[in-house]
Amino acid sequence: MYILIALTFAALLFISGCTDTDNPEGHINALAVWAHAGQERERNTLKSQVARYNKNHPQHPVRLTLIPEGSYNAQVQAAAVAGNLPDLLEFDGPFLYAYIWQGRLQPLDNLLPETLIDDLLPSILQQGSYRDHLWSVGIFDSGLGLYADRSRLVAVGARIPTLENPWRQDEFNNILQRLVNTDPDGQALDLKLNYGGEWYTYALSPLIQSAGGDLVSRGEVYSAQGSLNGPETADVLHTIQRWIEAGWVDPNIDDAAFTSGRVAMAMGGHWNYARYHEHLGEDLLLLPLPDFAYGSKTGQGSWSWSITSNCDNPKAAARFLAFLLQPEEVLAMTDANGAVPATRSAIGQSLRYRTGGALQLFVDQLKAGYAIPRPRTPAYPVITAEFQRAFERIRSGSDVQAVLDEAARSIDLEIEDNKGYPWLFTAVERQ
Repeated sequence: MYILIALTFAALLFISGCTDTDNPEGHINALAVWAHAGQERERNTLKSQVARYNKNHPQHPVRLTLIPEGSYNAQVQAAAVAGNLPDLLEFDGPFLYAYIWQGRLQPLDNLLPETLIDDLLPSILQQGSYRDHLWSVGIFDSGLGLYADRSRLVAVGARIPTLENPWRQDEFNNILQRLVNTDPDGQALDLKLNYGGEWYTYALSPLIQSAGGDLVSRGEVYSAQGSLNGPETADVLHTIQRWIEAGWVDPNIDDAAFTSGRVAMAMGGHWNYARYHEHLGEDLLLLPLPDFAYGSKTGQGSWSWSITSNCDNPKAAARFLAFLLQPEEVLAMTDANGAVPATRSAIGQSLRYRTGGALQLFVDQLKAGYAIPRPRTPAYPVITAEFQRAFERIRSGSDVQAVLDEAARSIDLEIEDNKGYPWLFTAVERQ
């Protein structure tokens, strides 16, 4: 009953919250395309791309609808329940697997040119694949690392790490201590605690995985028991809790801990680079995350595109998707949002991401397998929600093990209630 009310409300939000742009009104062969209304430069870029595509493809033009990002997933899910999904749909990558399991999407394996698929970063293919099929592709991926002030690291005698030789956990703790000892307010690190939400899962999972833990075990049927509440995960979160309680982590309520000089290091993504470089210039370093036992790891994944099971002309939808993945179109979008281009050909033309570019580290991490996708399971929405709640309690001082035990039970109960999300009920089996 409560779910029905929520979905009905989300559907009403959808009706009132969407905006159509550059729509070929009344065109019988128009492709319905939904995307999130991100930052203004992203919106304007996508509108321009649709206009360029429609000019050259009058037989199957695109009708674009932009949906507010804050309520995007709820509105898409409401439309899915009502059977009103568009032909082509953009969504946040980790939520892909729930839509596949619900039978909302169709595979891309035989729709996109093989040369295009071969050009994609391995991380893009990894995020978009599930049960031996490719379901989704992104125009860009994300970068996660550690930004640092070179002069302050040199002042405390810190070694500058590399991807092949990152800081080990004890070395990183020692550097933090030295920075704290020379800092007026005793704060050395920005973990972006002001971001909250999905940031916790995206940013902290790599540290947990570097220690040998994970949010869930990744077998045929995923389980949080022994992974989310295992000793490796608990040790990492104990360490972060100690950093916070000791005052080493800036609360960063103004998102200016690093740019104002309050801290010498900040965990961050590709979206932080332009502002950080503006403030620090040549003193800005981009470093891999520390190694907690099993090598440096990093996050990956971002918004991606899929063709829905509602689409009557998947070849036409795939043509628009292939258009968005042309090097010049990929670069148009990544110039707008600063993200990692999804294709090798576009990376080779990118000043920031090509070999020798300021953000080459992000590409190297994604190419070489340092990036681990968030759990590829229909249970992901529950996994990330439980982890977010758990970390909020841990950063506030709650007992780490007790909190993780509770979260693991909740996740496994969800998986059990859905009988492990059997593949029998997906669209592939229905075809």
